[in-house]
Amino acid sequence: MSGGAIPRLVIAAPSSGAGKTTVATGLMAAFAEAGLVVSPHKVGPDYIDPGYHSLATGRPGRNLDAYLCGPGRIAPLFLHGAAGADLALVEGVMGLFDGASGRGELASTAQVAKLLRAPVVLVVDASSQSRSVAALVHGFASWDPEVRLAGVILNKVGSDRHEELLREAMDSSGVPVLGALRRDGRAGTPSRHLGLVPVAERRAEAVESVAELAARVRAGCDLEALLALARTVPELPDAPWDPAAELSVAEGVTTPERPLIAVAGGPAFTFSYAEHAELLAAAGAEVAAFDPLRDERLPPGTRGLVIGGGFPEMYAPDLSANAPLRTAVAALAASGAPVSAECAGLLYLSRSLDGKPMCGVLPAESRMTERLTLGYREAVALRDNALAAAGTRVRGHEFHRTALEPGAGADPAWGLTHPERRVEGFVSGGVHASYLHVHWAAEPSLAGRLVASAARGAVAGNSA
Repeated sequence: MSGGAIPRLVIAAPSSGAGKTTVATGLMAAFAEAGLVVSPHKVGPDYIDPGYHSLATGRPGRNLDAYLCGPGRIAPLFLHGAAGADLALVEGVMGLFDGASGRGELASTAQVAKLLRAPVVLVVDASSQSRSVAALVHGFASWDPEVRLAGVILNKVGSDRHEELLREAMDSSGVPVLGALRRDGRAGTPSRHLGLVPVAERRAEAVESVAELAARVRAGCDLEALLALARTVPELPDAPWDPAAELSVAEGVTTPERPLIAVAGGPAFTFSYAEHAELLAAAGAEVAAFDPLRDERLPPGTRGLVIGGGFPEMYAPDLSANAPLRTAVAALAASGAPVSAECAGLLYLSRSLDGKPMCGVLPAESRMTERLTLGYREAVALRDNALAAAGTRVRGHEFHRTALEPGAGADPAWGLTHPERRVEGFVSGGVHASYLHVHWAAEPSLAGRLVASAARGAVAGNSA
């Protein structure tokens, strides 16, 4: 079978809370346990669900976001991530037709399903309905003729009699029922202020949860019918996304040097897109992970630093207690080495977080708040820096309940242009720090520029 015809399904729902993550993760684990190589994908910018997907399949969870990366990159990114897989499963976001606010279908699960020419399986919360489920499914099936709604999985079914009534109602809908799962809280995944608790923070419990989800799905879903449906897809005409080829079209971003770029990880910094490390490596870097909660030194020879998002507010005391690493990070930044920090990384570089001393690289204080800042953004680089050339336009995403005072430095990281106009973040020496999460696959020059900047610098700041 050619790469473009990888069997694939999109797991969607009428709304958030119906059980998409439960069903998608359970299906991924069940098929993987059956011996299939399963490629996991998530519509939208979310970092947390892909962690559970990765645990279920043993492959990197990858995002497909048509707002951040553009519709034209969805199929290439999918083919890149799904290379060598027997089956690809794509978990949707929100309701099937919900996308970027005010942008029609852009970034919706429906749009991604159409771009991938993939059948959709709708997960329906059946807990408070019986015959009405058929009307709901009929509406979703007929709303957009280009979306192939090919099956339903009934979730939160109360009893044998309830299931019987639901199946009788669905018989007249023309959409087959491919599974029915009972109400069951045993395999729940705990949540907090930004969604599910990441796998890295509860790995042992997460392994048990995923195993239980797989068992529930095996018992309640017709895996053979789902796999047969996945195999009805046409071949995609697109070429797989290639990080080296993407970088080659941006003049001057690769380097013959192999500078070491340290990438923060561990429980406090779990937000990262898989393509970022691939782009760094394609640009010529050696990529090394480190855990700011445990490691007292940066990896030997570090010449650049990437600190992504996560939950530093949950670990502020422990991050603060690791004074040797905070000193090393501050020294590296002071040397002029390139440092890219997003959201959690921004807080880590501040003077303090909830009163606990951080790295002190930025002249700002950070704290936890009750206010959720969430949404897509469009931005432009206002001046040349280690990450972006002046005038570089990006699309990003904000997702946090913290605040920084001040919110921007004398040289801001970005000028936001949509949906509001303001400046945000900090540029100082080689440091680029911002709340904005950006998917580098949409602008590969960011990775290339950071690596080139690291190659020009000297090893510094990692002996503390």
